[in-house]
Amino acid sequence: MAFMASIVVNGHGKAIVTETGMDTKVGKIANMIIEDEAPETPIQKKLGQVGKILGIVCLAICFIIFVIGLIKKIDPIEMFMTSVGLAVAAIPEGLPAIVTIMLSIGVTKMAKKNSIIRKLPAVETLGSSSVICSDKTGTLTQNKMKVVECNSKDINLATELACMCTDCDILYQNKKIEVTGEPTEVALVEYGLDSNKDKNELYRAMPRAGEIPFDSNRKMMTTIHKIGNKYRVITKGAPDILLEKCQKQISDRIGQNTIIEKYKIQKENEKMAQKALRVIAVAYKDLDFLPQKIDTNTIENNLIFVRTNWNDRPTKRRCKRGS
Repeated sequence: MAFMASIVVNGHGKAIVTETGMDTKVGKIANMIIEDEAPETPIQKKLGQVGKILGIVCLAICFIIFVIGLIKKIDPIEMFMTSVGLAVAAIPEGLPAIVTIMLSIGVTKMAKKNSIIRKLPAVETLGSSSVICSDKTGTLTQNKMKVVECNSKDINLATELACMCTDCDILYQNKKIEVTGEPTEVALVEYGLDSNKDKNELYRAMPRAGEIPFDSNRKMMTTIHKIGNKYRVITKGAPDILLEKCQKQISDRIGQNTIIEKYKIQKENEKMAQKALRVIAVAYKDLDFLPQKIDTNTIENNLIFVRTNWNDRPTKRRCKRGS
């Protein structure tokens, strides 16, 4: 089950709507927020306690004075009026006005420090805070990724495989190309478009026949494509994890396979990671037929590691020259 207003960042599927509007879980929460009154602030609680104490004390004093007047044989009606007048005089009518004025002064001081207060009681609540914790990274990003470096002996193959092993969609609107999906995969597809590798055209030639979605535990994603009467398995993910699933790699001489040089690849991965780059590796294998059960054990093994390290980094709003 998914909540209303949930955002799907990757993958694909069909959904059945079971509730709408205020009948949804989010709608019920919104209704609770609307109906629920805001809790009292510390100053409101204190004012309530002070008012209660003053009321009890005033009533007690008025009762005592009324009794004293009766003992002295003063007219009961006159004593009653005297007691009521004393009670009215004892109640501090100016207390709410004084509190409002003091809170208004606090709002004015906060406004001078670029802090806007919507409700007056919030000034008192904020004033009671001794420690305020906040967290924000130093880099402002646009939630966009871009491929900045590709280390490969066969860039065309690496680009083709990386583009196909994604869940991005390429939309053509108003003579403009827009790629939607997870930021890292968008970066790979856009890099492919810049290299004349259109994912839509690749899928027409090699349609997707199956997939194993990305999993944070596996740190990999696999797609299966039909090529004629055969199938091509493409896996992309973290280099250190993907290396364990491979037995061969594309050698310096394209078309010839060699034993994986794991140590050298790991060193290249470390160098790129030290540059604050997100490194992505790509591997593949060709099958004559698909196994009856498609899972990580039957598909993600005996792969051919494409000697490439894909690197992408967040697109910053502000960048120094040369960065």
